[in-house]
Amino acid sequence: MAHGAHGSPLLPPRPDPVLARDCDQCLGWGSVVTRDGHHELCPACQPGPTGRQPGDPRP
Repeated sequence: MAHGAHGSPLLPPRPDPVLARDCDQCLGWGSVVTRDGHHELCPACQPGPTGRQPGDPRP
């Protein structure tokens, strides 16, 4: 028997496909799936919640 995806009150993250185009970590998707099954923005190519760009030195 086939089962559909479980509903979630949270929307998946909205990655920027231009930034993700040549990323080896997310393969161009802009998001990754954690071990817990949660979708998160790719830490290698997407800006973080603080507005940092990938490659910026950490504060």
